[in-house]
Amino acid sequence: MASLTLNNVKKRFGHVEVLKGIDIAIDDGDFLVLVGPSGCGKSTLLNMIAGLDSISDGEVSIGDVVINDLHPADRDIAMVFQSYALYPNMTVGQNISFGLEMRNVPKPERDRKINEVSSMLQIEHLLSRKPGQLSGGQRQRVAMGRALVRDPKIFLFDEPLSNLDAKLRVDMRTEIKRLHQRLSATIVYVTHDQIEAMTLATKIAVMKDGELQQLGSPAEVYDNPANTFVATFMGSPSMNLVDAKVIEADASRTVLQLEGFDGEHQSIAFDVGFADLAAYVGKTVSLGVRPEDITEQADGEGTLHCKVDVTEPTGADTYVITSLGGKEVVARMPANISLSAGDMAHLGFNPEKLVLFDTDSGNRIR
Repeated sequence: MASLTLNNVKKRFGHVEVLKGIDIAIDDGDFLVLVGPSGCGKSTLLNMIAGLDSISDGEVSIGDVVINDLHPADRDIAMVFQSYALYPNMTVGQNISFGLEMRNVPKPERDRKINEVSSMLQIEHLLSRKPGQLSGGQRQRVAMGRALVRDPKIFLFDEPLSNLDAKLRVDMRTEIKRLHQRLSATIVYVTHDQIEAMTLATKIAVMKDGELQQLGSPAEVYDNPANTFVATFMGSPSMNLVDAKVIEADASRTVLQLEGFDGEHQSIAFDVGFADLAAYVGKTVSLGVRPEDITEQADGEGTLHCKVDVTEPTGADTYVITSLGGKEVVARMPANISLSAGDMAHLGFNPEKLVLFDTDSGNRIR
C-alpha cells in the first residue's frame, strides 16, 4: 500500500476547466471518499488517478513517485467499476485470475490467491459460474475479488454500489468497511451518497463544481462544515440554516435574534462566548444546527417558542418540523416525544454544536 498526493490537479476540456486545482493528501491505509453532487468532477478525478484520463496541470503522486506520465498498467492500481465490467464468457474464477495471468503469475500462486480472496468474500461456491448466473451483489463481490487478488498499492472504487437495491447496498457497505479494516488498504472511493461517505471514510473530500470544498475526517466535515454547501450536503436530514441577527457577542455571552413562526422576533441567549462573532454585532448571520441538536426544554431565555407543523415518526426517532426565519426547521427527537401538529413547544439548541456562517460568502465564522 502507499500514500496518495494530489497537488494542484486541474482538468480542462478545451476552454472549460472542470477541475480547478485540487489539493488532497492521504496516508498509507487511509480510506478517502470523494463525495459531491453529479457533475462535480469526482469521477473525472478518479479516472485521472487511474490514468484513464489525462491531467491538464498539477501532479499526482503515489508514495514518492509522480505518476502523471505512467501508463495505467504501470501504476499498480486496481479499480472497481459501477458496471462491474466482468467478462461474460469467463467463469468467476477466470475473471478473478485474468489479471494475474496477464502478469504471468504461476498457476499455483494464482490458485492460492483465488482461494484466499474467494474465501474472504464468501464466493467460493460461485467460482465455476459465469456472470450471467449471478445476482448484482454477487457480481460486485467478483469485481472486488478481481481487484483484491492483485494486491495493488491503491484501490479505486467508482460508485460500486449504485446499481444495488437499498438493503444490498447496506450489506455491501459493511463488507467494504470490513475489508478495509482487515487489509489496511489505501482506498479512494467515489460516491454521491453522503451516508456511504460518512460510514466508510477515514477522510472525506467534499466537491462542488470542480472545486474541493472541504477535506477532513467524517466528524470534522459533519460537526464543523467549512461552508453552507458542506453543511447542507452532509447529513440526513441536513443541517438547518436560519438567518439570525447578532445582538450581543462577547467572551462569555451570546444573544441572537430570529424571526419566529408567526413573523415576530424572538431572542435566544447562550452563556457561551462566540468570540468570532464580535465583528458581526448588529448584522445577520446564518445559524446552522443539526436536527439532533434541537431539544424540547423548559421555557427560558435559551429557548424559542415554536409551533409544530408536522411530526414524522421513523421508529427509532420522531422528526418534529417547525419554522424559524421563514424556513423549515427539522428536529430529531425521541420516538416517544409527546408533540403533535399544532402544538406549541419550547425548543432549545445545543450551543456547543452551533455553527455560524457569513451570509455573503457562505463560509463558516464559528
